[in-house]
Amino acid sequence: MELILRYVGARVEPTLTAVVAAAATWSTFPTMWGPMLDEVWGFLRGDPPTGLYKQGHNIMLYKDDVPNVEVGVQVSSTFKPVGHVIASTLPGGLVATATHPGPISKIGDTHQAVREWSEANGYRLAGAHWEVYGDPDPSTGDFEVDVFWSLAAPDPEKAGA
Repeated sequence: MELILRYVGARVEPTLTAVVAAAATWSTFPTMWGPMLDEVWGFLRGDPPTGLYKQGHNIMLYKDDVPNVEVGVQVSSTFKPVGHVIASTLPGGLVATATHPGPISKIGDTHQAVREWSEANGYRLAGAHWEVYGDPDPSTGDFEVDVFWSLAAPDPEKAGA
């Protein structure tokens, strides 16, 4: 698996999302995200506001290390809450990001590589991190997943180390 680092130390714009939010534990989250995502897709396949969904991708936002999470889909506008589905936004700002091209079971390796790059280049992680899921490869079922970590401005003494 070749990790693809890109937009490192760049700025991204916030992205509108339709999500279900929850507080989880790292051990319970793997059983929670599927039903959360199903609820968002149920809303989007039902009677959402006109033009709300236009080929958005699935997302998972980890607001902190508790983890307080949001699971959902990129959308094109805000909307009023429907059941547990609420309008939210992926963060904008300074990020380090990489594309995870391999089996989803190895996505933790990509997160680790982004964290290590950030530290080695003088950046501090600023809390939120998220994943944007691409479409599955028809031959393998694997996803390319873009992994993002919010960053604080680099320490001038460590930048470029």
